[in-house]
Amino acid sequence: MFDRLEDLLHRFEEIMNELAEPGVTDNQQHFRELMKEQSDLTPLVETYKEYKKCRQDAEDSLAMLEEESDEEMRDMLKEELSASRKRIEELEKELKILLLPKDPNDDKNVIVEIRAGAGGDEAALFAAEIYRMYVHYAETHRWKVETLDVEEIGIGGMKSVTFLLSGQGAYSIMKYESGVHRVQRVPETESGGRIHTSTITVAVMPEAEEVDVQIDEKDIKIDVCRSSGAGGQCVNTTDSAVRLTHIPTGIVIYSQTEKSQIQNKAKAYALLRTKLYDLEQQKAHDAEAELRKSQVGTGDRSEKIRTYNFPQGRVTDHRINLTLYKLDKIMNGDIQEIVDACIAADQAAKLLKMGES
Repeated sequence: MFDRLEDLLHRFEEIMNELAEPGVTDNQQHFRELMKEQSDLTPLVETYKEYKKCRQDAEDSLAMLEEESDEEMRDMLKEELSASRKRIEELEKELKILLLPKDPNDDKNVIVEIRAGAGGDEAALFAAEIYRMYVHYAETHRWKVETLDVEEIGIGGMKSVTFLLSGQGAYSIMKYESGVHRVQRVPETESGGRIHTSTITVAVMPEAEEVDVQIDEKDIKIDVCRSSGAGGQCVNTTDSAVRLTHIPTGIVIYSQTEKSQIQNKAKAYALLRTKLYDLEQQKAHDAEAELRKSQVGTGDRSEKIRTYNFPQGRVTDHRINLTLYKLDKIMNGDIQEIVDACIAADQAAKLLKMGES
């Protein structure tokens, strides 16, 4: 591990020297690559430098302790030695986590697809609430939210909604939200006061760029039609909605959120690229079943991951056995504690697997 850390430290110094050279910005592509590599390595390098300093402090305290005869000074040196050793242990754990292989998709934006499952209108209402929960959470991270497609019902629910979250590290955080979310509560339409259970599915997909997926135009069938649903000027009066059918996979994308056919077509293609990229990712996960089972957040989307129990005011994440009694705050976007716990559990599972190999 320490040989690798020394190599990375040396690489970091090379990058810093290259960035200090005049004319480094002449090649913008190379400059961006250097800046990204520097950004990725900085937390690791800073932690490793602190680790080396603590090791040196511990060695100095130990050497002075062997020569010191004054009891008061010896006690002080023992405290310093103990503090350094404790910090060294903490930093070793941090370094192991920082050295874990990084998911290449972690820095990407995400496309989130929420669909109402079992429970009819109640499921659609819950889908809309979960959508708002993610929008509020995105606001705390200053991520941009862009709705790509939505199918609403008359009472404020959503049968489905697809939206793009743009922001630093969006996928690294949101990937833990994929799966079945279950709600237990008394619906407003229930006259007998009985608790109903409904479900929605959440799919979180890394946004694919053109370099990630090549689409053959011969595989695409394009239909244009008039937008459906309530709208103002231009809606329902022009053929602005676009439907793409990817013939090899049967994937159908419908985009109508923009007034312009060109904009809707661009959105539809972006979503299709992401769906095709996600399809390949899922195939890779299926081929590495054992690895998938050892990780949190990259498993089967049919897995029930979380229950929101309104009568008891609790939320339970079943993957990590975490129960929180602050449902109101969570529904208002305060999901950071759950996200942090999922990340910690995922890292622990990866470290355990790394130790076994």
